[in-house]
Amino acid sequence: MIVKSGSAHWEGALKDGKGTVSTESGALAAQPYGFNTRFEGRPGTNPEELIAAAHAACFSMAFSAGLAEAGVKDVGIDTTARVTMVKDGGGFTIKESMLHVRVQGQGDEAVIRKAAEAAKAGCPVSRVLACDLGMELTVG
Repeated sequence: MIVKSGSAHWEGALKDGKGTVSTESGALAAQPYGFNTRFEGRPGTNPEELIAAAHAACFSMAFSAGLAEAGVKDVGIDTTARVTMVKDGGGFTIKESMLHVRVQGQGDEAVIRKAAEAAKAGCPVSRVLACDLGMELTVG
């Protein structure tokens, strides 16, 4: 079993409060977040951005494993995940994570596409998200 952790500290009310988010590894250390970074485009991070980064990273790793297993060589993968959150009743819900993927590699395009679909469905972050998972894949 693998267990990783992240932490957050928050002070104040929702709109005028502020917080920091950190990861166990120290890759993020007391990074600021708040209502203004989440809903008003101010500098700092937010939970949706962190989910998007985690999804892009997890998918890319799973995709690379599938490509290696399929014999695809000289692989390069660039993935951006766009997480969409919408107002839903009295709160907000993440409705979609859309993966935008560009892959280069020496191998059959059909094999590459099959590996991409398998990674989209099977990477651990895709599996934990209870939203629509989309993907736009460019080969070459």
